[in-house]
Amino acid sequence: MTLLFVPGGRPDRFAKALASGADAVCVDLEDAVPPADKAAARAAAIAALSDPATPGLSLRINGVTTRAGLEDLVALAAAGTMPALLLVPKVESAEAIEVVRGALGDSCPPIVPLIETPKGLRRAHAIASAPGVAAAMFGGGDLAGELGVALAWEPLFTARGQFVLACAEAGVPAIDVPFLHLDDAAGLADETRRARALGFAAKAAIHPAQIATIRAGLAPTPQEIADAQAAAAAFAAAGGAAVRHKGRMLEAPIMRRYFRILSQAEQAHA
Repeated sequence: MTLLFVPGGRPDRFAKALASGADAVCVDLEDAVPPADKAAARAAAIAALSDPATPGLSLRINGVTTRAGLEDLVALAAAGTMPALLLVPKVESAEAIEVVRGALGDSCPPIVPLIETPKGLRRAHAIASAPGVAAAMFGGGDLAGELGVALAWEPLFTARGQFVLACAEAGVPAIDVPFLHLDDAAGLADETRRARALGFAAKAAIHPAQIATIRAGLAPTPQEIADAQAAAAAFAAAGGAAVRHKGRMLEAPIMRRYFRILSQAEQAHA
């Protein structure tokens, strides 16, 4: 899955973002909008949610412990249309998810909390397990700032691993942080492959030009698909029992990965 962010203060870009081919487009009312422009961006985003020219938009509100975030929730509750996904930043407890659901009631859309602080990471499983959560996103930018490290793979490797484990235990997809170097396609491809290998199901983007590279990096390679098909055939021929295949043992836990690869391949060609 690819998730493209577009600044809430640039409504002229909403339709262009939707035409990028991203699986989801998220209008950002938080980091991409300075304080003085929050009200205008909020109004533009909410208007776009009900505009037939910009269907299916998702929305990132401001943190629910801030005035801007509370104003976002009030305005959204009064709107006639909800976003496809609601991204909530800087979540540090499951109670923050309860606040959002309480404010929006039965019309509350699927929620994607962003885990962006050490406190949030420590409580990531409880947050990801909260009712209404459809996925969780690794907020590497803010976390790197709190740790005093670069927003790069190695400094955040341990945190990424903890986050993925929390999401896996909660049974929700993990979304990786955007890659900020817009002119480094090779770096984006490498980081996307690493994220997929670690267990991320999706990666966010901040420019339409990143979408194709992310999609390719998240998809199984032709060799992985061929290996999975061969393993599935061998396992089926053995009646689902453990079997030796190409020098290694195949059994149910190992086959889960191969079946996932085949499912991903089917979705990519759907």
